[in-house]
Amino acid sequence: MATFNLPTFRNSSLLHQALTHRSYVNEHVQTREHNERLEFLGDAVLNFLSGEFLYKRYPHKPEGELTPLRSALVDETQLAKFAIALNLDQPNVMHLGRGADLEGGRTNANLLSSTFEAIVGAYFLDTGSSIEAVREFVTPLFESVMPDLAISAPSVNVKSRLQEWALKQTQENPKYIIVHQTGPDHAKEFTAEVWISGKKYGKGNGRRKQDAEKAAAANALKKLGLA
Repeated sequence: MATFNLPTFRNSSLLHQALTHRSYVNEHVQTREHNERLEFLGDAVLNFLSGEFLYKRYPHKPEGELTPLRSALVDETQLAKFAIALNLDQPNVMHLGRGADLEGGRTNANLLSSTFEAIVGAYFLDTGSSIEAVREFVTPLFESVMPDLAISAPSVNVKSRLQEWALKQTQENPKYIIVHQTGPDHAKEFTAEVWISGKKYGKGNGRRKQDAEKAAAANALKKLGLA
């Protein structure tokens, strides 16, 4: 993947916060702000912009084909690749605690993807909540991976498939519950269950909550003989 530059920030403290992991704050009492709130905001902005990007790029694709493409475009693996393309994995770029750094945090997909989301959230705030500015930043990243993504993305998202089955059979949507989480902040693993009409249908694990939910949906489809 080609390399890209970070956008220019007017408020350097926002960029610093976006690059600061909770583990660093725990070890440096003078630093109060980590990047988790910015990550939350960036996730929302990315979901909108990726959906808009695909809607405009593929004017004739139905929703059932756009949804798995969007999932692949903003999943943990792809966002980590964007982070690497921005050189966030290089020494002294992300602010990590000593333990997280020694345990390979700079190459951890979960940590890299979370930091990329935080960068997006921080830039959104830095530009006065300008969706246009963030669009200009992320669109070249999106464009750079579309040729490969369009080939490798699954034709139908597993959560969408399970939802279709559930609505047809029970008239209810699946409900996903995070039942367990383990690991340090920079390498958490989540366990999700999927329930339909009061019955558990599947269980799965993932580095992010949405990945655990996808794994649970895939497990349910397999049990139903639909995988």
